[in-house]
Amino acid sequence: MIGFIGAGQMAQALAQGLVHSGIFPEAEIFASDPSAAARGAFVELLPKAKVHEDNADLVSACQTIVLAVKPQQMSDVLSSLSDSIDRSHLVISIAAGIRLSWLAAKMPNQITLIRVMPNTPCLVGKGVSCYALGGQATDEDGAFVERLLCSVGKAFRVEESQLDAVTALSGSGPAFYCAILESLAAGGEQCGLPESLAEALALETMQGTAAYLQQTGVSPGELKKRVSSPGGTTVAGLAALEAGHLESILSKSVQAAAKRSGELGQA
Repeated sequence: MIGFIGAGQMAQALAQGLVHSGIFPEAEIFASDPSAAARGAFVELLPKAKVHEDNADLVSACQTIVLAVKPQQMSDVLSSLSDSIDRSHLVISIAAGIRLSWLAAKMPNQITLIRVMPNTPCLVGKGVSCYALGGQATDEDGAFVERLLCSVGKAFRVEESQLDAVTALSGSGPAFYCAILESLAAGGEQCGLPESLAEALALETMQGTAAYLQQTGVSPGELKKRVSSPGGTTVAGLAALEAGHLESILSKSVQAAAKRSGELGQA
């Protein structure tokens, strides 16, 4: 049995992935949430899942617990679990910025903890997640969590010290890519394309490029060279990107997001 404390979109995506991949049958999926709307949405996706308003009911039924709540809600949630959770549970947190040490201090001694950073594409089965093991977690626990995460995309084990960078790159990355897409589409419009066509071309080009890189193993730098003919259109465009310091701007956006993730964790 696996239980999700918090029945929002990420919990729904992970639960669906577990069922579709055959890791858990639908009847062994539990979720708790104070919101009737969230509980209703969860059951609409997984009609055989069991939903509760009270967290303690879920904890008593499940050995694996996924903390899928907002960071600012975590303290209250853990307080509600103090009498029901124990060392027999595997606790997985997907709350951004919440350190394993902080979680351990709020829970019974020797509890098994794993911290995960998923991203929004998990909602469509194309996510990338990274996870870090707490002090009591074994390699076997890590392999189990990796199987769970691979049901909605890909997963990588990292050190917890790397999770702020992960949060910045893959967690915040979808927003950065959307900003790039919007800018490329705007450039197409300014050159005379209809808005809908410019947006479609930008999106399909990004998807196609990603697929090409994945399937061929060609590096981004090499593909950039292959697309660039001396004195051609791509070279002219890349020169404009370099003049605008795009590489520096994008690198700094990741660094800024990582810095903020660290600040949130300390807070």
